[in-house]
Amino acid sequence: MSLVPYDPFGIIRREFGSLPRWVDEDWFDNQVGSWSRIRVDVRETPTEVIVSAEIPGLNRKEDVNIVVHENHLSLSGKIERQEDQTNENIHRTERFYGQFTRNIALPTTVDETSAKASYHNGILEVRLPKTKKQVGQQIDVEFH
Repeated sequence: MSLVPYDPFGIIRREFGSLPRWVDEDWFDNQVGSWSRIRVDVRETPTEVIVSAEIPGLNRKEDVNIVVHENHLSLSGKIERQEDQTNENIHRTERFYGQFTRNIALPTTVDETSAKASYHNGILEVRLPKTKKQVGQQIDVEFH
């Protein structure tokens, strides 16, 4: 018997492909405590946005898919169970395995073509350089 992660918005996702803007999925997961979601930290420096995701169990780079689109970072993939348990009685299974997905709103616009990702000790780190947008422009006044 495989475990199915709790997904309170699964029906909406299947019907519409994504959640409406008014649904704050992170707030809901914090209230309910969805154990299957990967946990992330998002921080910002003057030059980049850094997303660190806790995803233990990845073995190859093909196990994770990272997409940046319209100031959102999408992480998805699959964690495979490694040991063979055919002749064992399982008393507790708490470690997550199977498909995962996480969409993260980024705090500012980023240059998606220069993004870098690394994976070490179960932590996936994605570094996204900020785009250089003009905050303001000095306008010269012509006196006649």
